[in-house]
Amino acid sequence: MIDLGKATAVAHAIQGLVKYHGLKDKRRRVPFHDSVSVCVEKLTTTSTFEFNDGFSQDTIEINGKPATTSEAVRVLAVVSPLRRMAKSRGHFRLSSANSLLEGKGLGFSASAFASIALASSQALGLQLGQEHLSEIARLGAGSASRSLVGGLSIWYADRNGRSYAKQIAPANSSRLVMGIIPIPSQVKTELAHEESVHSPFFQSRLREVRRIVPRMLRAIRNDDIDSIGKLTEAESLSLHAVTMTGKDGLLLMAPQTLQILQEVRRIREVEGLPVWYSLDTGPSVYLNTYQEHIEAVCRKLETARNLSVLRSRVGGPARVTDSHLF
Repeated sequence: MIDLGKATAVAHAIQGLVKYHGLKDKRRRVPFHDSVSVCVEKLTTTSTFEFNDGFSQDTIEINGKPATTSEAVRVLAVVSPLRRMAKSRGHFRLSSANSLLEGKGLGFSASAFASIALASSQALGLQLGQEHLSEIARLGAGSASRSLVGGLSIWYADRNGRSYAKQIAPANSSRLVMGIIPIPSQVKTELAHEESVHSPFFQSRLREVRRIVPRMLRAIRNDDIDSIGKLTEAESLSLHAVTMTGKDGLLLMAPQTLQILQEVRRIREVEGLPVWYSLDTGPSVYLNTYQEHIEAVCRKLETARNLSVLRSRVGGPARVTDSHLF
């Protein structure tokens, strides 16, 4: 049972498989190309919203701290259109918290704004379809569109004039299992997106991505984990290549990242285990493999590099819960 004017939602962070990089329209967060991702069951954001005519102002708390100005602007980009739809003039209180606070490049901005979009729409009494709500979640973070619909999903850059997400395969249909290695960084994802479009290789990447998307969709529909892993690994290098060759030469990887990538290749090529790495806009590393190999892969990495690896299955769509944060 949801309290009147109050709702809580949980959404899963995402790993990009065919990763979006750069925005054609920054204000509306419309990308240059379609992209594909998978929700990560282990990583979540929980957001509680309460709208009340008695509140004197909007109050936003992110991971236990007052929101910065830039964070508040992004939250309002999602909440304001929903408030207008509901014809509400009331102020709100928001508390949003990630399940993991360390690591950059794990897709938590996606789960944050997916949970914010769902919680606020529910608190306002709106009943929006997934595709429509994914368009609104996108205004806070582009990948939030895919976090909202869950499983393995595609975010369309332009489909009949709209930019929204659609689930390709549900969480329980895939044999894909992931390892997660969080690595901290102070670099903002927004900077990485801005850098990419200045790379002399950006147009080449756009052509390549448009060729890879249909291959990735086919691999997902066939539950072909080998192809998903190989395509995602190549995509990771492409994303970082255009970032490093932008106007400021932004480096997103850390020394530890490179050590992990080398070890993953050794485990695959020397020990014969099917595992592939994946990087989004940060130094943290995802590992993609099969359920039957995840423990062996993670133990080898933990021993070789003296680190801890989280294990995760594929996560589902954003959902409403009655476990409020306040």
